[in-house]
Amino acid sequence: WREEVYTVKRTMTSLTSFHCKDLLKFNLVNFDPLTETYALSFYMSYMAHWPEYFQKVENVSGNCVGYIMGKAEGNGDNWHGHVTALSVTPYYRRCGLARKLMKYLEDVSEAKKTYFVDLFVRKSNNVAISMYESLGYIVYRTVLDYYSGDPDEDAYDMRKAMSMDVEKKSVIPRDQPVRPEDID
Repeated sequence: WREEVYTVKRTMTSLTSFHCKDLLKFNLVNFDPLTETYALSFYMSYMAHWPEYFQKVENVSGNCVGYIMGKAEGNGDNWHGHVTALSVTPYYRRCGLARKLMKYLEDVSEAKKTYFVDLFVRKSNNVAISMYESLGYIVYRTVLDYYSGDPDEDAYDMRKAMSMDVEKKSVIPRDQPVRPEDID
């Protein structure tokens, strides 16, 4: 019985828009070593330019336990949604919250008539890669030394075609790795 209550309490969350004041409440999420943390001005820029792409998950106490931020960019058949950051605090993982956040971002991208959604993930983050693959994402290409560190780490550029890409041209994998400065 205790385990059942734990699961119910953990999954009682709500998805809502991210606001400036939330920048003071999301540290528990950003303390995770796999979460990229940016300057406050970076988050503010996303809220100003792409507010519809910036969502958070709150628990019943009003604490931020996860968020997603992204944007729409590109031109023509390169017009796409991009996942800049997705993170859920460890205690709330494996409850479907990351899937819920990804679905939201995909729905926004679909409404904007994008051709695909893309994201970058560390090559070593097998749990995230597996989740993205289960959502229909493919490894499009490798980006060499995308993540700085000791040592630097490669990333996978993962993509999922949206309905505008009828022929699925945006998700034909590329064999040749690229450097971050060569990403189009």
